[in-house]
Amino acid sequence: MKTNLSFFAILTLVAATAGAQSNSPADSARPARPDTASPAPAPAPRPALSLAPAIDIQYMRANDKRGINVFETPKVAGAPYEGFKLNFGAAFSQQFQGLGHENTAAPKVTNNVDANKLMDIGHGFNNAGANLYINAQLAPGIRVALTSYLSSRHHQETWVKDGYLLIDESPLDVAALNTLMKYVTIKAGHFEVNYGDSHFRRSDNGNGLYNPFVGNLIMDAFTTEVGAELYLRANGFIAMGAMTGGEIKGNVLTPDDRSPAYIAKLGFDRQLNADVRVRLTGSRYSNSKSPAGTLFAGDRAGSRYWFILENTAATSTAQASSGLINPMFRRSVTSYQINPFVKVRGLELFGVIEQAKGINAATEVERRTWNQYAAEATYRFLADETMFLAARYNTAKGELPGMTEKVGADRTQFGAGWFLTPNVLLKGEWVNQKYNDFPTTDIRNGGRFKGFMVEGVVSF
Repeated sequence: MKTNLSFFAILTLVAATAGAQSNSPADSARPARPDTASPAPAPAPRPALSLAPAIDIQYMRANDKRGINVFETPKVAGAPYEGFKLNFGAAFSQQFQGLGHENTAAPKVTNNVDANKLMDIGHGFNNAGANLYINAQLAPGIRVALTSYLSSRHHQETWVKDGYLLIDESPLDVAALNTLMKYVTIKAGHFEVNYGDSHFRRSDNGNGLYNPFVGNLIMDAFTTEVGAELYLRANGFIAMGAMTGGEIKGNVLTPDDRSPAYIAKLGFDRQLNADVRVRLTGSRYSNSKSPAGTLFAGDRAGSRYWFILENTAATSTAQASSGLINPMFRRSVTSYQINPFVKVRGLELFGVIEQAKGINAATEVERRTWNQYAAEATYRFLADETMFLAARYNTAKGELPGMTEKVGADRTQFGAGWFLTPNVLLKGEWVNQKYNDFPTTDIRNGGRFKGFMVEGVVSF
């Protein structure tokens, strides 16, 4: 059964957390001072990050604020090995949606139902998303990770997102292997593929802490596949090669219809000085043959924008990708993404330059092309960067099956957020998206949605 989490439960947790900070046991137990006593000196302000729980699993990206701007899992242990450990974590998010939409599509009536008439939507709460994280430290530098979606828009039941083995140290105490593993990381299992850097900054169902906005990109490159990744990292340089089955599920049937997917990433990530960090990566994903490729349709959790540009027969599950564009490269795809990232003190600049080519069915004669660009700026301020302001412009354009002209969409987002603690975030955004050049027979013709979103996130 799908688990629904009340937004008011999140607010209750926030209030309880705030109360815990302002009314410590030591304060309540302290006797009142007589009126003649000299005023006690004000206590020193406590750094916000001191409230974060200790990390006791090695080579792990924190699920809370400390995980922001962490891309690949760190090559620094981050915790001593103290034998087998089992760690549980979770993430919850819920939105209040205040969006409106419109279109100019011509009526398309079948059985007295107009398929191009938009759903009547108003302001209100969306169902919450929830993730469960389990990590097990098996040996020095070796751990297992498992993520489950307890509640999501698309699936009505709890299901496993991914599970994999991560190896950062040699299981054998051999000098040559120990030296090699200072630079090598091996990931094997069913995992979120490391194509591009944008998937490290997106909202992943219940966990929206890493994303300075509420919604993800128009073309959302995100999928989980079965396979292995091999990393080589040294002096800030990154090289990764991977091979997967090319589908969300493992499958041995119809072997003539499928082939492996190959993924590569090259780049560097370096802290130039105390104030400046620079990262630049390029990624490639290629799958020449598949009956069910999902590079741009793999987010089974669903979009943050509910019922946007959907007709009156839509359901939250069947139309879970509202506001997104799927280029429909189910049969084959080759895609490239370049991502520059610069952080100067509290200012972050991040970009996406992406081109994807592929086909949806064997009957397509030529491969279609889609291009996507995104530029975003985030400014984090106050102690421990507990507040931020952000802006993003995102555009995508390309060819869809059955359409003679290129179509696309442009989106502008402005966001702001406040970390009440490293585990609790309140954020909002103003979004304005316009669909371009869709034919009059398509519901997205003249389509547009705009308005505000407010989201509460708890992640630990």
